[in-house]
Amino acid sequence: MLPVEQSDETRFAVQAAELQDAATILAIQKDAYQAEACLYGDWSIPPLRQTLASLQAEFATHTILKALIGERIVGSVRSLTKNGECAIGRLIVDPSCQGRGIGSALLCAAEANAAGAGKFSLFTGSKSEANIRLYQRHGYSVVRTQALSPAVTLVYLEKRLAAQDTPT
Repeated sequence: MLPVEQSDETRFAVQAAELQDAATILAIQKDAYQAEACLYGDWSIPPLRQTLASLQAEFATHTILKALIGERIVGSVRSLTKNGECAIGRLIVDPSCQGRGIGSALLCAAEANAAGAGKFSLFTGSKSEANIRLYQRHGYSVVRTQALSPAVTLVYLEKRLAAQDTPT
C-alpha cells in the first residue's frame, strides 16, 4: 500500500487495484466522465463506451491503481510504462469525492510506480480546464493539440524528469 494521504475532510489510501475491482472502477469511470461528455456534448466518448471485458484485459498490460476511503473505491488511474516513458490515462475520481486531493494522489502514485520512467505523458480534452490545471500543477507542460472533430480537441501534456529524479 502506498502512503495514506490526509485531506481536510477524510483520509484515503492509494494501492494496486485487483481484477475483482474492475466493475466498480468502470462504474466510477462512467460517472466521472459524464461531466466530460456534457462539456463536449458527446456521450459516445471512449471512457463511456468501454466494456468491462476491455477494462479487465487492461489488468494484464497496465498498472491500475485505486483510491480508497475505508473499503470504498473512490478513484483510479491507469498507466503503461515502455522504453522509459509512462503513459497515464483514465484518471478518475468519484464525483462525490472530487476536490479532496484524491486525483493528485493518484497521479503522484502512478508516477511513483513507473520504475525507470524519465518521461510521463497524458492527454485530456481542451475544454477540460480543471484537468489541465491539475496536470500543470504537477509539472506537466502542453506539447501539442490534436483536433478530433469540430467539437473535440485533445491536449497532450508531458513531464520529463532529470536523470537524478527518475523513479527507481
